[in-house]
Amino acid sequence: MKETIHFLHTNDLHSHFENWPKIRRHLSERQAALSKEGISYLTVDLGDFMDRFHPLTDVTDGKASVEIMNQVVYDYATIGNNEGITNSKHELNQLYEDANFTVLLANLIDKDTMSRPDWAKKYAISQTPAGTKIGLIGLTAPIELTYEPFGWHALDPIECLKELLPEMQQTCDMIVILSHLGLPDDKVLAETFPEIDVIIESHTHHLFENGFVWNECLFAAAGRFGEYSGEVALELENHRIISKKAIAIKTSELEEKTRDLVEIANYKLEGETLLNNQVVGSLPKTLEKETTLMEMTLEAIKDYAKVDVSLLNTGIILTDLLAGNVTKKDLHDCLPHPMNLIKVRLIGRDVKRLVYEIEKNRAFLFRFPIVGMKFRGKFFGKMCYDGLAYEKETKNVTWCGKEIDDEAVYELATVDHLSFLPFFPTFEIAGEINILSSDFLRTILGSYIEKNV
Repeated sequence: MKETIHFLHTNDLHSHFENWPKIRRHLSERQAALSKEGISYLTVDLGDFMDRFHPLTDVTDGKASVEIMNQVVYDYATIGNNEGITNSKHELNQLYEDANFTVLLANLIDKDTMSRPDWAKKYAISQTPAGTKIGLIGLTAPIELTYEPFGWHALDPIECLKELLPEMQQTCDMIVILSHLGLPDDKVLAETFPEIDVIIESHTHHLFENGFVWNECLFAAAGRFGEYSGEVALELENHRIISKKAIAIKTSELEEKTRDLVEIANYKLEGETLLNNQVVGSLPKTLEKETTLMEMTLEAIKDYAKVDVSLLNTGIILTDLLAGNVTKKDLHDCLPHPMNLIKVRLIGRDVKRLVYEIEKNRAFLFRFPIVGMKFRGKFFGKMCYDGLAYEKETKNVTWCGKEIDDEAVYELATVDHLSFLPFFPTFEIAGEINILSSDFLRTILGSYIEKNV
């Protein structure tokens, strides 16, 4: 007996709702066409559907993104790092309350209960009308720096699969991984577990327009931002796969309707209106992004982290803050990035090395374009210090005006984004890094304005 099974998939939309109406229409049309032909299908999302750079996503703590997903009949979804670490634990626990789909997530544990969250299943087994049993597992990127302080324990995906796959193989005819791990890790999975038939992958924003096979496992991915959507087609005989294919469909080539533009504009307008109605404080004069606003932001970072030194790059601050009332929309426009504060502990000699790394890369980074890693601006810009000083002629580094003791311990604060970049390895190699809370930099700046201005 022969059978065909399709998987319709999306990934890494990142709240780029400008592509959503076309994608929604395409998915619905494909679902209708497959149903008409009597072909079994599942529709899945691979995570990072939400991104708090979008006003509507931010003001609703991501719930608007779930409502938008509900416009399509998704069967399953896993979470990406944007769902997992740009929401507090409380927000993530509430995110999927009204979801019309099942969340699959095998490698995240609640540190309080030491069990998987009740809004997710570790895996699912879906049976087609012909009796083929499809085992699906969801995995997300185990970013410990942020998951752990937020009350979650991210598990090693390989250890999870060692536990789950033997159990699933007893009843499943095929294994499909819904992965938000990224291509390098997904290749390791395919090499480690030859029993995996398909990996639909995301996180690293790879695009496989015709899929590819790695260790006999089919890989499918649809890029980023809704620029593509994907489809996998499997042919089976007696419940065994005999053919595997994958394609990615370019969204820009799909039909556009006039009402799409109105819908897209309304998503943004609704979010901006809600944010604009929330006033956080008032400024007696305009703060300019590279001077007075940078100075206040550095001071707000120190105040929040309770340290004497902070640093930040100018590319993170996108707009001035004008005199008068400051709203959450103003702060969102200024600092759209979902960045959290970190406190970094270093001994004196490593503080100096960090400053030398910054100064060595200063000219190179000034107009260097940054993509991802929580950054939603354009260029890195200029690094600014508060409490640190560097003398170019002598290469001397001082801390709050005093000489640095090479063996003494120092603490500084900045945003987690800087620790993700490859330009300042001292952060990761020598630093003891602690994320301070789930509050974003814009929230911290807003609270500082409310208290001190």
